Amino acid sequence: MTFDSTARFEKFDNKVDGALEHIRDYKFVKVIFSIASAVGDFGILWHIIGLLRAIGSVDRFQQALVFSSMIGIESLLLNQGIKRLFRRSRPTTTGDERFALRTPRTSSFPSGHSSSAFFSALVLTYFFTWPWVVLFYVFAMLIAISRVGVRIHHASDVAGGAIVGSLMGIVGLVFLNAIHLL
Repeated sequence: MTFDSTARFEKFDNKVDGALEHIRDYKFVKVIFSIASAVGDFGILWHIIGLLRAIGSVDRFQQALVFSSMIGIESLLLNQGIKRLFRRSRPTTTGDERFALRTPRTSSFPSGHSSSAFFSALVLTYFFTWPWVVLFYVFAMLIAISRVGVRIHHASDVAGGAIVGSLMGIVGLVFLNAIHLL
């Protein structure tokens, strides 16, 4: 990466951070960003959605188990593989003190919350129909934006996570199709 592209990423990150600073003190924003970050931890929201869908069906329970395993594999690949290649520092080590969140243990790029959210939203769109599809992507966006809002990620980390998660989601769908779960 050249100095020119690094400067562009920093400019983008600073612009987004500055825009979010204007809303960080609103109580509603504090609650939304804190909750969104928390339900994104370890893909909790996505595991719950998969399990709720499984209620009353053995086939759907099997799909939920496979889906949860896939989320785990996505997380492992991202946190123990991709993040180790970049080792980018976070904007802050513990996040903005105005928000309640867990202190992360990995590097910043790409965002694991964002990757998991977009991976899961993409995979879940094949098990659900409208309007659920829109709702899943709204959840994914909220989780991703919250990570910049709480200052635990740069905006470019979140964008990178969304791209990586979407690409892994495509691979996941190919896998699900191959094992005939779709």
